[in-house]
Amino acid sequence: MKIPFIKAHGARNDFLLTWRDQLPSGLEDFAAVAVAICERHTGVGADGWLLVSAADGNAQAAIELWNSDGSRSEISGNGTRCAAALLVDAGLAFTDVRITTGAGPKRLRLLARAGPEFSFEMNMGTAQVEELRASIEGRDCVVLNVGNPQCAFLVDHFDFEWQALGARVQRHPRFPNRTNVSFVKIVDRHTLDVRFFERGVGETMSSGTGSTGAAAAAMARGLVESPLRVLTPAGPLELRWENGALLLAGPAELVAGGEYFWKGNEGA
Repeated sequence: MKIPFIKAHGARNDFLLTWRDQLPSGLEDFAAVAVAICERHTGVGADGWLLVSAADGNAQAAIELWNSDGSRSEISGNGTRCAAALLVDAGLAFTDVRITTGAGPKRLRLLARAGPEFSFEMNMGTAQVEELRASIEGRDCVVLNVGNPQCAFLVDHFDFEWQALGARVQRHPRFPNRTNVSFVKIVDRHTLDVRFFERGVGETMSSGTGSTGAAAAAMARGLVESPLRVLTPAGPLELRWENGALLLAGPAELVAGGEYFWKGNEGA
């Protein structure tokens, strides 16, 4: 079977996007395909696989996110920007982009375009703080939800094995459906430095929802204020608050296209 794809990244958080109506007939094991196509040595390589389909109502498309380990996620902020870039490039959307995600409808505004490179501001919605002052594995954190579950640890530095801690915390009994984990260093009232360990993926250089969760956690603690710059290993993302909603601005770039030769479970 041949599975067509477009590869894109949002601040080096990379995704493969496939139009659902272009999938081969009879293809059902999306989890197995996601693991295979996202594998960086024997597949195309990505943090996740996004299935894109036409949406009803006011949205121009709907997306379904499969992580590189075959699990499902409600939403990716960086991935949704990549889907928006795909829609604009295809002439299906212009400056106002509306996409239905597993976390509900999301609206994006095109800020700039230079060929395959785009910049969007996305309304991430509101953050739901579940536990403002939690302690997990003896470390101070905030437990919250920004469309997907987040656990944000407040740290003074990154000079410890935070990747190993993130791997443990994402599967902690406190989170029956696992969680995304961020490690948040306060630089000043308008700047955060953050590292990410994402559910179903592992360490990533950037995360849209992770940046949103980190900002919301720091804001809930009274440590920062809008507007806010989130420094990630892939570069900065910009956040601001408007009428209670968090708006995240960042890049998306279309980088390649092709076909993946799916061998089925025999190749697993």
